[in-house]
Amino acid sequence: MAGPRFTNHLAAESSPYLLQHAHNPVNWFPWGEAALRKAKEEDKPILLSIGYSACHWCHVMEHESFEETSIAEQMNNNFINIKVDREERPDLDQIYMSAVQLMTGSGGWPLTIFLTPDAKPFYGGTYFPPDDHYNRPGFRRVLATISEAYRERRNEVVKNAQTLIEQINSQSARADTNGQIDLELIEQAQRGIASNFDTNHGGFGSAPKFPPGMTIDFLLRHHHRTDNETSLRMANLTLHKMAFGGIYDQLAGGFHRYSTDERWLAPHFEKMLYDNALLGRVYIDAFQVTGLPLYQRIVEGTLDFVVREMRAPEGGFYSTLDADSEGVEGKFYVWDQDEFEDVVGPNADILARYLDVTEHGNFEGHNILNVPLFPDAFAKAEGISSERLGEWMNDARLGLLERRETRVRPGRDEKILTDWNGLMLRTYADAAACFARADYQQVAESNAEFMLSVMWDGKGLLHSFKDGEARFNAYLDDYANLAHGLLGLYELTFEQRWLQECVQLMEHTIDNFWDEQHGGFFFTSNDHEALVARTKEYFDNATPSGNSVAADLLARLGKLLDRPDFTDKSERICQSVSDYIRRFPSGFGRMLAAGDFLTGPSQEVALIGQPDAFLPALRRLYLPRTVVAAGDSDNIALLKNREAVDGKPTAYVCKNYVCNEPTTEASVFENLLKKP
Repeated sequence: MAGPRFTNHLAAESSPYLLQHAHNPVNWFPWGEAALRKAKEEDKPILLSIGYSACHWCHVMEHESFEETSIAEQMNNNFINIKVDREERPDLDQIYMSAVQLMTGSGGWPLTIFLTPDAKPFYGGTYFPPDDHYNRPGFRRVLATISEAYRERRNEVVKNAQTLIEQINSQSARADTNGQIDLELIEQAQRGIASNFDTNHGGFGSAPKFPPGMTIDFLLRHHHRTDNETSLRMANLTLHKMAFGGIYDQLAGGFHRYSTDERWLAPHFEKMLYDNALLGRVYIDAFQVTGLPLYQRIVEGTLDFVVREMRAPEGGFYSTLDADSEGVEGKFYVWDQDEFEDVVGPNADILARYLDVTEHGNFEGHNILNVPLFPDAFAKAEGISSERLGEWMNDARLGLLERRETRVRPGRDEKILTDWNGLMLRTYADAAACFARADYQQVAESNAEFMLSVMWDGKGLLHSFKDGEARFNAYLDDYANLAHGLLGLYELTFEQRWLQECVQLMEHTIDNFWDEQHGGFFFTSNDHEALVARTKEYFDNATPSGNSVAADLLARLGKLLDRPDFTDKSERICQSVSDYIRRFPSGFGRMLAAGDFLTGPSQEVALIGQPDAFLPALRRLYLPRTVVAAGDSDNIALLKNREAVDGKPTAYVCKNYVCNEPTTEASVFENLLKKP
């Protein structure tokens, strides 16, 4: 068979997203010195396209424009064309997404942006159709217009580019050193979040709806602090609706990216590692608050799915499962009524009603499995027991999964990313503790071993691993999320090694990312490749900002290790964005978690001797402002000068370093933990 007609400079890359474009007629380059030098030598503007492998509209734009030879000819003649995987290079994505947001008021992927030869942005957008359509200018016309502008109005282009870069850099310098994170701000944030709550379907705002894991985390903390039932009700309704919606894979477990509608029915079908890490963890917290078996089922369904489908043999976690299979979004996941009935058999009629399967379908003529009426209510309406419904559903699930496995599976992006792995490491550690799952502990330990042995090169972390090679200087999010995961593993095992590695990572982060002038952490390290801007991110996006994770982690380590330098930096980060939190609380769920801990009262637990008798209560209860240490080491401040009483395992429970009498009784220990 003949080889591909076209091959460009992406053919030597390892990123699945870049390789998807390696045989476009576009003369794509990866980001690097060769492409940037060529732009300067030929005095051509750069066309930078940023996306990721599971991005549906990235695939659409590739098919419509980048595979079209006439458009490729325009691109090749007039531009130096660079393709970037945003998951490999979030530093570039952050800079140029900020530029597009400043220019247009919104952003997204595919990100399409035009740069001067020195990489400064001057025009951009997201998806462009090949010709004028959807109230969007056609890509052919955009290419012609930009090329003409660069040739004929060069001074204007350069001036606009310089203005954008100045605006991007000024955003990173902003800081409100007089701001406060206090009870008043926490209450104001809760009211702001509640004002946007969907009382019918849960979640916030209208379609599309993204899973609000970090906001729910804050609501659970608020309820724990205040007993506010509204906060708990918002969290519970949202978690229930997502668990029974099409956004959750009712057969195999795991969450899709987001819902295109307001009721969590029709998702964008890609499955991202970070969504499942963040949602898994918030369902753990919700289980600790409520004790609802549903929440444990969702956690275990999600984490079991990740082990089956997103875990590498070496212990790392893969990045994504695509939305598309056979070129059609969601084809792997949807059902026709006839096929459903053929698989399910005798109970097909009742289970079709339960799972919203109809002749005409609920999604483009097909059916996304979801549960419109919660199980107990459905069973009552049908005159059967909930137990019988559960038995039928379990039997049907096995058959449906077996049939689904005969279909063409979506592609899998097998990059292993340090930041996303850190998020998932934390979730497995917390789940192992909460549900006493030794298999989850093994997964967590294997992941930590892999990350520390493969992603640390002796000088610092690396960001991405693929095909046996770790690449790219790590970013703030890599350090913060991995360190946070290691703290969770310490709290699970009480092996000092994990705490020591956590502290080492945070000290390295302070040395290499901290902004001494304005406070906060830069996204890139001091020795990173020089880019046109050096940004700082505080807002939570699809993943928590590195500054928010670092603020929370430093606050906890400050208490655990008696490190006021850590606490001071945590406070400075939170104070610097307090005004933004007042105005946009839903964008700072993770920072509010740090602020909640700093506001206190926090609780310190020291377990001397064998801690097993105390662990059931410690791990069953929801204790968001508690740090814990165990063992006999004087290396940990909480354990210093603490002795066992009468030679028995002993628990010390303190609030803001004011301690109760030590106890050797598990029941007394549990009551001390429950005190406000």
